[in-house]
Amino acid sequence: MIKIGVIGYGYWGPNLVRNFSGVKNAVVKYVADSRIERLNVVKNIYPAIITTQNVEDLFCDSDLNAILIATPVFGHYELAKKALLSGKHVVIEKPMTATVAEANELIDIAQKNNKVLMVDHTFLYTGAVHKIKQLISTNELGKLNYYDSTRINLGLFQPDVNVVWDLAPHDISILYHLTDERPTSVCATGVAHLNNGMENIAYVTLNFQSNMIAHFSCSWSSPVKIRKILVGGDKKMVLFDDNEITEKVKVYDTGYSAKDDEEKQRILIDYRVGDIFVPKLETKEALAGMANDFVNAIINGTEPVSNWNSGLDVVKVLEAAQQSIKQQGKEIKIL
Repeated sequence: MIKIGVIGYGYWGPNLVRNFSGVKNAVVKYVADSRIERLNVVKNIYPAIITTQNVEDLFCDSDLNAILIATPVFGHYELAKKALLSGKHVVIEKPMTATVAEANELIDIAQKNNKVLMVDHTFLYTGAVHKIKQLISTNELGKLNYYDSTRINLGLFQPDVNVVWDLAPHDISILYHLTDERPTSVCATGVAHLNNGMENIAYVTLNFQSNMIAHFSCSWSSPVKIRKILVGGDKKMVLFDDNEITEKVKVYDTGYSAKDDEEKQRILIDYRVGDIFVPKLETKEALAGMANDFVNAIINGTEPVSNWNSGLDVVKVLEAAQQSIKQQGKEIKIL
């Protein structure tokens, strides 16, 4: 039986406790939070769970196998480091850390201590992303030309990170999951309308060695909530609309081809508009898939889908994008 402790019972912590409580061969033993009113909520719903305001209780309990960290990003590194050094397997809420250096140090500690280090990129466990991954793997879309995501809404303004660090990790992790090609550089622009240095609107572009391009639009200042990803191949294109209830993924048999008109010295474009296909998707909760993946990795030694490498890749993009924003859109290499 894998015994788990959760640090942080704010926005995401309740979802982690609920899903891990339903995993076979796992039990949530602790919930830690500095706010007594949040711990009282835990006691009312889960009277068997031990609550504490002192996170050291989790690190010192030799009976505890794993710790889930659902705190603001500035606390991820220190908490995860203490958890790993105390012999615990770890899941960190996205983004993994505030810097690439911190992520690399955690990875080194996890590997030296033979511990599972995982990042909660929940979208990688959704039926929608599974289906798009399948379409790409079977060459249904053809060669990928672009990835375009829009993740905008009104709020919540974060006090510790800008809108890119808050919203873009979802879409960056999905992109990296869908393709093996990695971007070479990033260009980003953004603006902070509250004069606190935290950009609330930002645009990020990833450049690839091939002709593929990826673009991310992020905003806390939109009057409408939009959660859309467009993936375009040279055969077909896909729309993933996470706000849709029943038709989250649509496959468009739409495209274009070009040929040279040597006589008139111009390029002729031939457009093709075909059928729209709505595939059937898995309906299980994505977070339950992540929870089962983590526990399975501990018990059976399997590699999680959203592993430390996924977390590091995302932080590399975020850090480079932040540098680009601060330098008015300068192209920054991704190492």
